[in-house]
Amino acid sequence: MASIGKGIDFEDLLPVMANKLGGEGLIKELCNGFQLLMDKDKGVITLDSLRSNAALLGLQDLKEDELVSMMREGDLDGDGALTQMEFCVLMFRLSPELMEESWFWLEEALQNEFNDNSSI
Repeated sequence: MASIGKGIDFEDLLPVMANKLGGEGLIKELCNGFQLLMDKDKGVITLDSLRSNAALLGLQDLKEDELVSMMREGDLDGDGALTQMEFCVLMFRLSPELMEESWFWLEEALQNEFNDNSSI
């Protein structure tokens, strides 16, 4: 279990998705999730759009204070909305196991890049 804000727990499925989809597939799915939750006119996730669209991602049981807490935790620039990058960062931050695995993926990607460049 992971938690949002004031100790609100949820089942952390991102590591399962990452293992199934791989790094690129997971990022694509996070982007799809962002698209579902965002305000289509503003291009960002607002509290209103999160409230309206949460059920699309199975988050219909989140209470108002939980939604507000999620927005606050993810809003890195303090503008009251989540950009796609802020949303993805939030999802990774809420998944401790995925954070640990992301170092492995980064190391693997850097090694592949190094190997590709050294053969040129």
